[in-house]
Amino acid sequence: MTHVTERNGAGSGSAEGSGSGGGVRQPWTAGSGRATRKRSVSYADAGVSIEAGDRAVELIKSKVRGAQRPEVMGQLGGFAGLFRLDTTKYRKPVLSASTDGVGTKLVIAQQLGIHDTVGIDLVAMVVDDLVATGAEPLFLLDYIATGEVVPDKVAEIVAGITDGCRYAGCALLGGETAEHPGVLKPDEYDISATGVGVVEESEILRPERVEIGDAVIAMRSSGLHSNGYSLVRHVLLGAGRMRLDTVIEDFGRQRTLGEELLTPTKIYAQDCLKLIAETEVRSIAHITGGGIPGNLVRVLPETVDAVVNRATWKPQPIFDLVQAKGRIEDPEMESTFNMGVGMFAIVSAEDADRALACLAGRGVDAWQAGEIIEGTGEVQMIGQHTRG
Repeated sequence: MTHVTERNGAGSGSAEGSGSGGGVRQPWTAGSGRATRKRSVSYADAGVSIEAGDRAVELIKSKVRGAQRPEVMGQLGGFAGLFRLDTTKYRKPVLSASTDGVGTKLVIAQQLGIHDTVGIDLVAMVVDDLVATGAEPLFLLDYIATGEVVPDKVAEIVAGITDGCRYAGCALLGGETAEHPGVLKPDEYDISATGVGVVEESEILRPERVEIGDAVIAMRSSGLHSNGYSLVRHVLLGAGRMRLDTVIEDFGRQRTLGEELLTPTKIYAQDCLKLIAETEVRSIAHITGGGIPGNLVRVLPETVDAVVNRATWKPQPIFDLVQAKGRIEDPEMESTFNMGVGMFAIVSAEDADRALACLAGRGVDAWQAGEIIEGTGEVQMIGQHTRG
């Protein structure tokens, strides 16, 4: 695993002689014609601490060991991660890859000083895209860029990433932590990840598998997930002047606005893999930026429409709060947020009840939200959400 602070080896080796003296080579100034003594500049002077990076790596190692798979080869600290793919399990294995980040939800985490949940969001955004192709997530590589490496903070972020990998059943194979002084403020960071999965070629979920009469199964989200936070921050924290420590009665259990906004994205990967194994799944849509219409349409052929009935579910209170505070029109809400649904699975009509039973057995709140009809590849949103 490579999970180290960005560094440069130049100048860090043993001292070398200069000229015939055999002593330490002195700095020189262009045009002077001779060596002149001046203070040596270090990487630390530029704002990069190699020692902090090394300390962060040591804190990370114990956490990463909890997010492994038998196929992982080698020890932590190498230049690249190794993963032995068991090709005997497949006739024609196809690799699926996805990369993503968490977006401006990170601003909330940084304001609250809570860093052990956004890693779960990061994993969710990647692995749930992988499983939408029918692929089993195998491993993930993360990237953390920060203005200043604070080892304990980096360890918190990676703790969330390892938790997410365990939930998804994949390994955290490697990563990188880069210190970028002058680009990011000392307390700022951004994170991204790339994941790789595998699927049998004949079992890839494709739009052309969807048929008229299929059932559209919805899986409840845990809240906003990781999309639309620029709008959320604008209407709640900007124009709305709300405080993150404000307790919102509608959220329940004395829950603050900040706690609600940092609710981790639900990871559906293992639930969907089980659903694929037990039912005839045609396609899966991960509901991220673009909302339900913008993502469900991506898994439809041009010969059918998906009819989704809003009356079959009630969005969480956070969506009502954002809409009311921002006076946001319904179409804008639906094109920005998941509105309470994190995943859709399109299954054969005969397997609809089996699919719901499968998901219920895994603790997933799911329901039939619609059906597939003849059409032109569109998503028809009908009905109204229940309120109150």
